[in-house]
Amino acid sequence: MSDMTAAVSGAKGRRIFVNRRTKTILFAALIFFVILGVYLSGALLSDDLIQADFSKKALKPSLEHPFGTDLLGRDMLVRTVKGLSVSISVGMIASSVSAVIALFVGVAAATGRSWLDHFINWVVDLVMGIPHTVLLILISFACGKGLKGVLIGVAVTHWTGLARIIRSEVLQIGSQQYIGVSKKLGHSSWWITVHHILPHMVPQFIIGLILLFPHAIMHESGLTFLGFGLSPEQPAIGIILSESMKYLSSGMWWLAFFPGLMLVVIVLLFDRLGENMKKILDPYSAHE
Repeated sequence: MSDMTAAVSGAKGRRIFVNRRTKTILFAALIFFVILGVYLSGALLSDDLIQADFSKKALKPSLEHPFGTDLLGRDMLVRTVKGLSVSISVGMIASSVSAVIALFVGVAAATGRSWLDHFINWVVDLVMGIPHTVLLILISFACGKGLKGVLIGVAVTHWTGLARIIRSEVLQIGSQQYIGVSKKLGHSSWWITVHHILPHMVPQFIIGLILLFPHAIMHESGLTFLGFGLSPEQPAIGIILSESMKYLSSGMWWLAFFPGLMLVVIVLLFDRLGENMKKILDPYSAHE
């Protein structure tokens, strides 16, 4: 009787786990398609839709213009969507470069010689010890600001946390019994890294890459807002928010409220996507 009860309980637990996993996958897919929709909308919308029209300048939010218009009569909804598309593009490129750097640095620290591990840890401590915004501004300014400066600044300052996670994961994998067996069979460290370690790093790499997106987007917008990022003629959320600061005192609240709100929503969506991907890909999180 107890065996039957245990079997029923086990089957029920598996059904709950499968249902929870299915909901997580569907929720992650929904978030992904929402973000993809925003990105494609901004990329495909014509620039003619944000041409100046002084007959419609400074209009409050309405059915015709849900986010209102600015002082040049440009529709703020279209400007916001196009700005988010630019921010997502910059975030994807910078995060991808940063994640690749973290992967190579983390693996090198864990599998290389002790002096290399100490040197990499020293570099990580050095980068993390400098105030992030200050470091971003310095790198962006040194690289000539603009798109290139933002991409380089974000890419070379966001890899440290993920590199430490990957290093600890590689060290844990390196202590497993099958790694020792592989070494006794005569396989080189490079062969072991490629065939045993890197495949195990794929979930951590994907999760870390997605979780880097919101940081990259926020820092790109912050740099642009401060004037060290994208140029004023490019549609970007940081530029929109920077322009709107001049007119908040005159009551034009919608110029900053809606773009800022949409930026926060996109950042939160990326964060939730990363958390759900972690539950799907990480075997430890899957049982939480």
